[in-house]
Amino acid sequence: MSALTPQRPGMPARQISSSSFAEAFDVARSKISDLTVDEEEDDMATPASSAGSLCSDNESPLTDGGESPASPVTPITAPCTPGIDPDVVDNFAFAFDIDGVLIRGGKPIPEAIEAMKVLNGENEFGVKVPYIFLTNGGGKFETERCKDLSGQLEIDVSPGQFICGHTPMREFADRYGTVLVVGGEGEKCRDVAESYGFRDVITPGDILKANAATAPFRQLTPSEFQNSRDLLEGGVKKLSDIVVEAVFVFADSRDWASDLQIILDIAQSKGGRLETRSETFDEGPPIYFSHGDVLWSAAHEHARLGMGALRKIVETVFSDTSGGKKLKTHAFGKPQVSTFEFATRLLQQWRAAHHGLAESAPPDTVYFVGDTPESDIRGTNAMNEKSSNEWYSILVKTGVYQEGTEPRYKPRKLVDTVLDAVNHGIRREMSKLGSRKGTGGRLLPLDDVALKSFSEGRTPDFVTSAGPFSDP
Repeated sequence: MSALTPQRPGMPARQISSSSFAEAFDVARSKISDLTVDEEEDDMATPASSAGSLCSDNESPLTDGGESPASPVTPITAPCTPGIDPDVVDNFAFAFDIDGVLIRGGKPIPEAIEAMKVLNGENEFGVKVPYIFLTNGGGKFETERCKDLSGQLEIDVSPGQFICGHTPMREFADRYGTVLVVGGEGEKCRDVAESYGFRDVITPGDILKANAATAPFRQLTPSEFQNSRDLLEGGVKKLSDIVVEAVFVFADSRDWASDLQIILDIAQSKGGRLETRSETFDEGPPIYFSHGDVLWSAAHEHARLGMGALRKIVETVFSDTSGGKKLKTHAFGKPQVSTFEFATRLLQQWRAAHHGLAESAPPDTVYFVGDTPESDIRGTNAMNEKSSNEWYSILVKTGVYQEGTEPRYKPRKLVDTVLDAVNHGIRREMSKLGSRKGTGGRLLPLDDVALKSFSEGRTPDFVTSAGPFSDP
């Protein structure tokens, strides 16, 4: 695939109307979507599409007693109604995973910076393409992650186009009282949870401060001890007076052993009451993980263990220590379809707030670029099966995926880098308009012959104009 030349020319005059995509090629898109790779059935549920159905492997916790919360609050910081950007495309958009796609080990993948410039209009067509970020990572305020990403990618990233693993958890703030929040550095995840509206947030450090024997091999540092809350104050005489209504693992644990012990203690408690033990091992509160990724792409040459590994350990050890009882935990994040539905709502709001496009409907096609077949590709393909619009999965080779292997969950397209993914998506959209041979490069609508070619899986008899998107 061709790449943009190092010396980028100024943006040329727009050659096509963005609205012409949606007006002229609904039929062509439906024909193309029929070429999607068939996926075998698996046990991943696709929760109801209501605004409240945001996380579950087999059922939505929001429908398991209690009412669903109001329409979700996505992180648009300041609603606005700008005029329509004349150069923005209205019928397709991109969504990106971050680690392994754009960033690796805290540093940008070189092609990622160029890819963002292409999306922001530095391409031969002079079009701008809306995009959002959807990562399973977390542990910080969304505003902090956006600031970091802005510096890494040399663009302005807004919280209005960003979802991390624990972002949908904000919709549970009104449902639970006292909650245990696990993971991250220092008190950051407690601060994030409280900013979401959770009223009474405790951490493993709080429990260890009250009873150091909870985790025999863990000793709080002086700073950790000082920053942890004193749970035995304000009329609370013993830890068993405290009832944890839910456990939320916001980010990767910094001490798996002690966090595992504390999560298991609560899972095996009488209704979440600290330092109690259930005789039946089925009275514990719900446990939520912000995602289920077993592996993730870090600075090391090989993928590292992620939160999904801790989740599996919790479930396995629970069974081993409870006479074979099964513990059912819940996960947000990819590959849950509900997370992609949350992303759809965010994308609609972002397109309206930033580009002036109508919020009433999502774009016809969303290209999702990821590096992990088990979460990114699996979730995108599942969303495509359920959604009324097309979700097109693209797998890059810069992260978890090992080149030469055949993933269980197959992408629609496998490429080397995120720049290749962006070029492929834009070229695919432009090819739906095409440039018929012998017309001097003029862009013409697809005729019946071209539509028939698409329906039969063949390339129509047209070529795009020369440039970075001209490869077949």
